[in-house]
Amino acid sequence: MRLLTLNCHSWLEDSQLDKLSILAETIHHLSYDVIALQEVNQTITAKKVSKNMRADNFILLLQKELQALGSTYAFIWDYAHIAYDRFEEGVALLTKHKVVNGQSFFVSESEDTSYWKARKVVGMTIDINGKEVDFYSCHMGWWNDSVEPFKRQIDRLVKSVPKDRLHFLVGDFNNEASLENEGYDYVQHVGYYDTYQLAKEKDAGITVCGDIAGWQDSHTNKRIDYIFSSAKVEVIRSQVIFNGMNLPIISDHFGVDVTISI
Repeated sequence: MRLLTLNCHSWLEDSQLDKLSILAETIHHLSYDVIALQEVNQTITAKKVSKNMRADNFILLLQKELQALGSTYAFIWDYAHIAYDRFEEGVALLTKHKVVNGQSFFVSESEDTSYWKARKVVGMTIDINGKEVDFYSCHMGWWNDSVEPFKRQIDRLVKSVPKDRLHFLVGDFNNEASLENEGYDYVQHVGYYDTYQLAKEKDAGITVCGDIAGWQDSHTNKRIDYIFSSAKVEVIRSQVIFNGMNLPIISDHFGVDVTISI
């Protein structure tokens, strides 16, 4: 099973449509089983095409490009808050497998979508070769946030997921792996395994270089994007993608590409 996570930074990138095409071509070529995306945006002024989706929704355009390439992926998307006064910013999951069910829910205390710290997770139960596995695309807050702290969001997330089957928490966790006794350690404390640490083959793992939104004046390389598993699975490889060495940079985050045997 091959998984990908990427914070897309969508509609905030130069040459955005070219970068969307690179993402679509990569997904098509590498045939990922499940993809988790964050900062999956649509402009608040675009025409509505369904109850909560607009014509320029990034995931909608990505799905169309995938279909044009010959790949069929189902997706779930929902938005958590308004960003930069221009976007409905959301999270998404795509899969080429049978979707048993999908859901979205807030993990922040605030459920006010006009508040930029509101956080929502989308989840899917997917049938993979006759086995039901759950995936959650996450874009979380910061450990030291006085209003919406990471610990409370993770506690809410963990209470909302099934305990009786394998599941993965995937995405941008906004907590750096090198900072001890903060969010990265806490996720493991509540029972999750970092697939990067389990991987037989891996690279440096860096997913962000220098300043980005939320990490201003931070000039260090960081690992803040993860694929966490509820069980100690066999991880064949974990590699960073879209980092300029392994495919072109298409966002202010790099992607994480993990191959797992289940």
